[in-house]
Amino acid sequence: MADEHEATPESDVAVDELTYRDVLGNFATGVTIITANDNGEQVGMSANSFTSVSLDPPLVAFCAAHTSTTYPRIQRAGHFCVNVLAEEQADIGRLFSVRGIDRFAEISWRPSNTGAAIIEGALAWLDCTIEAEHLAGDHLVVIGRVHACEAFAMRRPLLFFRGAFGVERPEDDEE
Repeated sequence: MADEHEATPESDVAVDELTYRDVLGNFATGVTIITANDNGEQVGMSANSFTSVSLDPPLVAFCAAHTSTTYPRIQRAGHFCVNVLAEEQADIGRLFSVRGIDRFAEISWRPSNTGAAIIEGALAWLDCTIEAEHLAGDHLVVIGRVHACEAFAMRRPLLFFRGAFGVERPEDDEE
C-alpha cells in the first residue's frame, strides 16, 4: 500500500515554466561572480545558485546552464573563484550579464592563487578547484573544493529577489 503522501505518476501535474520561475523568484539569493583563468584570459559568469556543500572537506557548489558559453572555459581551466558581491556592486552584477564585452577591463581585480580574478570590493571570495560535476535537468551542478577563502566584515550582501537586485523593504509606518 502506498503512503498517502507519496507521489504517483497519476498525481504528477505539469508545472508551467513561467509560474515555476515566478515562484522561485520569491526566494532571495546572494549574487556571485564565478571567475577563472583560461589559458591567460580571465572569464566569468554570474551565478545566484551558489551554496556550501561540506565543511570536511570544504566544498561549495554552483549551477551552470548547459547553454552557458563561459562554463566550458571554466571547466577547461579546472578551477574557479567565487566572488560574493556586496550590496553596492549591482553594477558588476549587471556587467556580467552582458555578452561580448571585456568585463575585466571594466572592474578592478587581482589574481587568486589559481589565477582566477578576485573582484575588488567583493564581500567574500573562495578559490576552488573543480571536484565533481553532476547533470541535473538543464543545468550542470559543479562541486568545488575550497583551497583559500576570505571574507570582509561590516558589509552587506547584494541580493537578487523577484528578478531584480535588492529586496524592497516596507517602511515601518506601512505595517
